[in-house]
Amino acid sequence: MQTLINVLALTSFAVSAAIVSGGTYLYLNKDTLIEDARDQASQAIAEAMTDALPSMLDGAMPKIPSATGGVIPPATNTGTRLPKSTGPAIPMLP
Repeated sequence: MQTLINVLALTSFAVSAAIVSGGTYLYLNKDTLIEDARDQASQAIAEAMTDALPSMLDGAMPKIPSATGGVIPPATNTGTRLPKSTGPAIPMLP
């Protein structure tokens, strides 16, 4: 019975030491681990966007027409081409 208790005590000590050493490792290397994770995430996002953009642009771009309409006719009024009034917001100066 004493042997069983000793084995349990040694196992408990080993588990406690593993938890403490793992926590210490994470605490001391947290900045490096965070930077590595951030770099991997940004690379994955960049790759996903690079793969998705061509198909998104192909669907968003309209087709170029094969024929267009005629030329817009010039204004037919004579004299200056400025309007007589600009509306209530901006007064027209003489």
